[in-house]
Amino acid sequence: MSWPWAFLIVTLIGAWFTFNAYLPRLRRGATSVPSFFAGWLTGELAAHHFAWQVAATVFFVWMGALSAWPGWLGLGITLASWAALLGMVLVANRSADVVETALRSALGSEYDSELDRERAAGLERRAPRRHLAVPFLLYDRDVAVERNIPYADDRDRRHRLDVYRPRSGAPGAPVLLQVHGGAWVIGHKRQQALPLLNHLAARGWICVAANYRLSPKATFPDHLVDLKRAIAWIRTHIAEHGGDPDFLAVTGGSAGGHLTAMIGLTPNDPEYQPGFETVDTRVDACVPFYGVYDWTNRFGHDHGNGLGSFLERVVMKRSLADHPEDFERASPIARVRPDAPPFFVIHGSHDSLAPVGEARDFVRVLREKSNAPVAYAELPLAQHAFEVFHSLRTRHVVRGVERFLGWAWSRHVETPRGTAA
Repeated sequence: MSWPWAFLIVTLIGAWFTFNAYLPRLRRGATSVPSFFAGWLTGELAAHHFAWQVAATVFFVWMGALSAWPGWLGLGITLASWAALLGMVLVANRSADVVETALRSALGSEYDSELDRERAAGLERRAPRRHLAVPFLLYDRDVAVERNIPYADDRDRRHRLDVYRPRSGAPGAPVLLQVHGGAWVIGHKRQQALPLLNHLAARGWICVAANYRLSPKATFPDHLVDLKRAIAWIRTHIAEHGGDPDFLAVTGGSAGGHLTAMIGLTPNDPEYQPGFETVDTRVDACVPFYGVYDWTNRFGHDHGNGLGSFLERVVMKRSLADHPEDFERASPIARVRPDAPPFFVIHGSHDSLAPVGEARDFVRVLREKSNAPVAYAELPLAQHAFEVFHSLRTRHVVRGVERFLGWAWSRHVETPRGTAA
């Protein structure tokens, strides 16, 4: 094969990655999973994608790729791809404005003036720039991690959690529980939200990442019961690690976003606290990322992705038609209540695994029924799982979550739980 034709083929491959990031496949099919992974990595690592395309172009031009018309066509395609990748970088950078607008709309234009001095000072410290260059460097030297702490009195290896804390110590620090995703069947506490956990722990938070039992061995609500047990452990033991047991926020993505919302909307529900019914499982703030909020598909957002049949066969082990009440009770959108905690819902506009329309409806119902603030940030061009590693968008969103949680913590400091407002 000649160099001009080889160059054309390579540029078409690169252009497909770029095109797919803008228009991912939403319906289930043989190409849906490759489409997700390609769009996810290209959208979040657009600058890195641009770099390899430039390197490839320089190489092929040096080898004589422009000696025939296929090479010139390839050059035109790759220049268009570069322009589109630059557009992705600019859109990702706009996430800062999207997040800030969401916070000010929900919390008030002066919400940042309500932050306590320590939280406000911490917001001025930015994440290291090396994270953008090396996105999978998911370690922070200012953070200590205690791993695999049992949170239940049994030998189930899934009943373990990790505690992230600042090496400098932080007595009486606010606490965040992270719930991993993985479609309720896979996933691990060490795999997700590490940019957020390290960022917060380095700035004085105590962060807890918990495993829970997985389907098909586990049947919902086993997953939720386990996380309530983790909360019980936090109430009893987190002070030993420097945390304030009276303040707890929760976050998670995908299936973890669903479970995060369920935690926030089922406080002290004895159905999910067998044997520890008296433990206070209320939380002070919820930040679900790209979650699934309706297991009944009442608004028709299941775009042929097979989630309904998967839930019936693997997670619930019963049918929606025969047991609609069980699927209703497992749907956060059906559990919204006036005393729900403050929510910050985050979703990508280009999510090909969890439909963004479901997030919009969940936020609408929350705002209709909840007495607490509800912030919603819909991130342009963002895919599912966008914040698993460092990226420009991840940096802006993590700092926005820090501000939201700092606001919730400041309210707690001013009016501790159990006192009159």
